[in-house]
Amino acid sequence: MPQTNSRQVWVPFGQSAKEVPDGLAADVFTGTGVDEPGGVPDSIDEVEFFVLPYMFVNAHPEFMARMPKLKVAQTLTAGYENVLPYVPDGVTLCNARGLHDASTAELALTLTLSALRGIPRYVRQAEQGDWAPTYKTDPNAVDEALADKTVLILGYGSIGSAIERRLAGFEVEVLRVARTAREGVHAFSEIDTLLPQADVVIAMVPATDETRGMIDARFLARMKDCALLVNVARGVVVRTEAVIAECASGRLRAALDVTDPEPLPADHPLWQTPNVLITPHVGGASTAFLPRALRLIDTQLRRFAAGEELENVVRAG
Repeated sequence: MPQTNSRQVWVPFGQSAKEVPDGLAADVFTGTGVDEPGGVPDSIDEVEFFVLPYMFVNAHPEFMARMPKLKVAQTLTAGYENVLPYVPDGVTLCNARGLHDASTAELALTLTLSALRGIPRYVRQAEQGDWAPTYKTDPNAVDEALADKTVLILGYGSIGSAIERRLAGFEVEVLRVARTAREGVHAFSEIDTLLPQADVVIAMVPATDETRGMIDARFLARMKDCALLVNVARGVVVRTEAVIAECASGRLRAALDVTDPEPLPADHPLWQTPNVLITPHVGGASTAFLPRALRLIDTQLRRFAAGEELENVVRAG
C-alpha cells in the first residue's frame, strides 16, 4: 500500500497502479476525457514519474510542462520523436525498446506473406463469391512463395532482429542493414549495392533526420523489378509519391502499416494505387502489448523507487 509522503507516479493502466513499489503512490491517467471532471488526476503538481498512454493522440505530452516535480517520462512506444519536443530540461526520457518486438515482427511477416501470396485479391474475390485461383486462367501464373527469396531488413535493431527470428523457418537469405556496420550487419552507406539483391525490403528504421524520406524515388529505382517494400517503421521514412509511381506502373509492390500523411485521408490516391496493401498503423496493437507493457512499467517503477539506473534511457535528465 502507498505510504504517507510517497512519491507520485502516473500510469495508464489500473493493473499497474495496484501494486506499486513501497515509497510510490500511483494515479491512473488514461489520456481520455481530459476535459471532463476527473479526467486529469489532482496530483499533477506532484508527479515525478509519468508513463504516457500508448497512442500519441491520448498521450498528452504537453502535460509535462504542468508537472513541476517531474523527473522521468516513460513512453510505451519505441519511437519517441513526437514526444521529445515536449520533455522539459532536466527530465529523463525512456522509450519502450523491446515492448513491440513480437507484435511488429508478426505484422511485418503477415504483410510480407499476404502481399506475396495474393491474399488481398482473394479476400476481394471471396466477397463476391468468386472462386478464382491465379492458375485458373494461366497455369503458369502462381502466387509467390517467400521461400528462396532474399529479405533485406533495413534497420537491424531490436525489432529487426525479432523479424529475422520469425523468418528463420522460411528458407530465405537475410541481409541486415543498420546505421553503422558491425559483424554480420551492413551500414546504410552500402544500401545502393544491396538493394538490387533483395526480393523483399522490410523497413524498420526510426524516424530521424537521417531516415526521413530515405526511401525515395532513387532508393526505389535500385530495387529489382517485382520486389516488395514492407514499411512497419514510420510513414515519413518513405516518399509516398515515389511509392505511388512505382506501384502504379506495376514494377514494385508495397505493404504499408504506416503512411505519410497519417491517418491517410479517405480520398488519398494511395488507397487506390494497385499493388499496395495498407493496414492502419497496427504494428504494436495486439494482445502481446498489455502484458509486456505491464512488465516494463513494473520494472521501471521498481528501479525508480530503489534509485537504480533505468532501462531504455534515450535522453538523460
